[in-house]
Amino acid sequence: MDMAAFIDSIESGALDKSLPKLLQAMWFDARGDWNRAHEIAQEDESAKGALVHAYLHRKEGDLGNARYWYSRAGVPQCRGNLSEEWQDLVNKLLAGE
Repeated sequence: MDMAAFIDSIESGALDKSLPKLLQAMWFDARGDWNRAHEIAQEDESAKGALVHAYLHRKEGDLGNARYWYSRAGVPQCRGNLSEEWQDLVNKLLAGE
């Protein structure tokens, strides 16, 4: 799946359940279901999961918790635009990074 198809699925509300869980988390976030996105991110203990978790807490406005998760992911805290961070994360996840 590419970004255009991912965006189309968000707009149509048709989640492809074969997507990796972290992409599903980003899908639910884009659909406005932060809680479901957070539940999925919490289940993934990888660095990628920590990065998605960090993004979600940053979006929520819980910067202390976000800093913790960025640290767990091994990356500096993102300070840029949330939309750009979302796109970057989705592109990386789509590419399997």
